[in-house]
Amino acid sequence: MDMSTTGERTLQLLLLLQNHRHWLGGDLADRLGVSGRTLRRDVDRLRSMGYPVDARRGVDGGYALAPGASLPPLVLDDEEAVALAVGMQVAVRSGAVIGIEDSSVTALAKIVQVLPRRLRPQVDAVAAMTESVGWGDAPPSIDSWVLTSIAQACRDCERLTFAYVARDGSPTERSVDPHRLVLLGRRWYLVAWDLDRSDWRIFRLDRLETEHRTGRNFTPRPLPKGDAAQFVRASLDRAPTGHEIEVVVHAAASEVRNRVGRWGTVEKVDSARCLLRMTAESLDWPMMALSAIGAEFEVVSPHALIQHLRERADLFGRAAAKQ
Repeated sequence: MDMSTTGERTLQLLLLLQNHRHWLGGDLADRLGVSGRTLRRDVDRLRSMGYPVDARRGVDGGYALAPGASLPPLVLDDEEAVALAVGMQVAVRSGAVIGIEDSSVTALAKIVQVLPRRLRPQVDAVAAMTESVGWGDAPPSIDSWVLTSIAQACRDCERLTFAYVARDGSPTERSVDPHRLVLLGRRWYLVAWDLDRSDWRIFRLDRLETEHRTGRNFTPRPLPKGDAAQFVRASLDRAPTGHEIEVVVHAAASEVRNRVGRWGTVEKVDSARCLLRMTAESLDWPMMALSAIGAEFEVVSPHALIQHLRERADLFGRAAAKQ
């Protein structure tokens, strides 16, 4: 049978079950215009989507939708469903949208209620392992599966390894005992015990790559003081401010954006130029990024970058002259 017809019939079956708590099998099959065998397949399909449909045998036997499943199905894929539930939880906890607190709570309850069972552990992990603080600017995007995987590792006290890009752009490999996820403003951080450095560290999730859950459990350590959110705020307050870079690049904004990715912001000046802004602890990283773009540019600020480029130009010039 046509899959779209099957999908429509499945939705109709769910609506019938939620409007009338108990249906005789024959009556329900007649309403749908299908055989008893097809009805049983449709019921199984609903169950595979996570809806608890009870079946009773005998003269008065039939089908009933168990309490707590009276909404139509979410027309979302797995990643969208988790993202929606996580987003609603964050809104409820942080009070990000004023005036709809009660509606947010009830909407969240309904969303979680109709999530397929296989997705609920992921949403629960994010809920249990996330703390939020309400300030900050717009963040880079985070893969929701990375977010939920790390949240589950926090919940299960499972060791993580991952590739990580430091503030200066240098790649590192880290092995950690994850503690909590923290949403600070709109940016995600992982608070974890760094096994190589034998100390507590925070990691920005947008700089984390190729995370791997090792399957090895650990005994959790208490934070030195306060909660995870306080720890992140204190760590950021102690962090050096770094260099604020502004450069006019003689290339199209789209081309430069593709080159620098999430490590800079690009603003179009005209069809042939753009303004590139970056923040870096070391001047080597913006120098390498500008070299990779391969276009003419002028440094707007800071002056230290101009001096840094001169020194490196002399160094490379001398090396080239020896060949």
